[in-house]
Amino acid sequence: MATVKLGFAPTRRAIFSAPAAVEYAGYTRNKLRELGIEFEDIDDINEEGLLFDDNDVETIAKKFEAAGVKGLFLPHCNFGTEYVCARLAKRLGLPVLLWGPRDERPDENGMRLRDSQCGLFATGKVLRRFRIPFTYLTNCNLDDPEFEKGVKQFLAVCNVVDVMRHTRILQIGPRPFDFWSTMCNEGELLEKFNVQLSPIPLPELYAEMDKAKKEGAEVSEVVTYCNDNMCVNCSPMALENIAALKVAMAHLVKKYGCNAVAIQCWNALQDGIGIMPCAANSLLNEEGIPVVCETDIHGAISAVMMEAAGMDRNRTFFADWTVRHPDNDNGELLQHCGPWPISVAKEKPTIDIPVAFDYTGSVMAEAKHGPMTLCRFDGDEGEYSLLLGHAKGIDGPYTRGTYVWVEVEDLAKLEYKVVTGPYIHHCVGIHDDVVPVLYEACKYLGIKPDLYDSSEEEVERQIYAPGK
Repeated sequence: MATVKLGFAPTRRAIFSAPAAVEYAGYTRNKLRELGIEFEDIDDINEEGLLFDDNDVETIAKKFEAAGVKGLFLPHCNFGTEYVCARLAKRLGLPVLLWGPRDERPDENGMRLRDSQCGLFATGKVLRRFRIPFTYLTNCNLDDPEFEKGVKQFLAVCNVVDVMRHTRILQIGPRPFDFWSTMCNEGELLEKFNVQLSPIPLPELYAEMDKAKKEGAEVSEVVTYCNDNMCVNCSPMALENIAALKVAMAHLVKKYGCNAVAIQCWNALQDGIGIMPCAANSLLNEEGIPVVCETDIHGAISAVMMEAAGMDRNRTFFADWTVRHPDNDNGELLQHCGPWPISVAKEKPTIDIPVAFDYTGSVMAEAKHGPMTLCRFDGDEGEYSLLLGHAKGIDGPYTRGTYVWVEVEDLAKLEYKVVTGPYIHHCVGIHDDVVPVLYEACKYLGIKPDLYDSSEEEVERQIYAPGK
């Protein structure tokens, strides 16, 4: 599991009970510890350990930055000081979680201690005035299931935002000439999202492969891993090339400080190394380093976002929307030559020759069925969006490569969205429901979420009142 540290800044307002606010801040701290959530506290900033004094904002911000927090949590332990919350949030520039505990019953004299809900209304408005995007978790008790689900979902949102803002993609070779659909605007990706590309030519990859073969030890380990975990239907020389390619890409990822790879994959590559790169891609994908085909930079970004949304619970897979199911009008084949990670397969994968190519080095396996999320980041003309929705694995005819037949709610609607754009025939999947996480992360990244099977109201409810 990925770990994300929150900046914990419980807030109060002077005209309401300070002791009650201190009490509820303590309850909230204890609940976060019980849930195993890492957080940086402000209990040493002032005697109350609360956010209410404008003079504390810079001290708190520096403390949170030094601790490497990825999100700001603003529990309203009474009404809260809305402008101080906004100033801290603006200073940090991180995702913000706004929540307050339910207020207790007024006492016998009609007095109220906190008015936390009222303060949430005020802070939400001031955050908007400061143009600060924020996530709202419904006014609930600490022991309500919405609290645990909502905070943990917010951690995943923070992870997506942080990973996206620090993404660097190893681009191995230019896009294949025939793939005009995978062209991208490198400058715009940097300007809008801080996504950086590290382009290298194919000869640099070949040189790294030769170096790996000469050193030998890592290549031998990969060969052993393949023989132990896969059915190897290729020559020892081809398997050595697969292992050397995997090791070379891993070295280059480290050398250039990357967290994903987009590789040209055909046709010059096969002529240069005598294999398909798919099995090597699969091996890196299994280690949580997304590798996508046909130099699809937007596909790599899709995979990075999906991996982060899943908090490393499951691996992602890069696929083509390929053909419609022969018997199910809402069924579709997700398939690619063979780059999917081993853990996605429901059977022991085989290294073999794929459809449409003469070189070995692809993985053959049907993926596990079950519920999935599918997404595609893409854009043109300066606008970017994330196609997003659910699918479930179903039975269907055998085909070569890595594949799974899926059913969606309305294939005609999905097909229309893909064709009319800005999307292409590539997507990324994961065996998990991360639709609410990705939807909410788009708010912080300046990406338009584009749902193909749910209404915005349905997904937003899963964010502010998860499981309710």
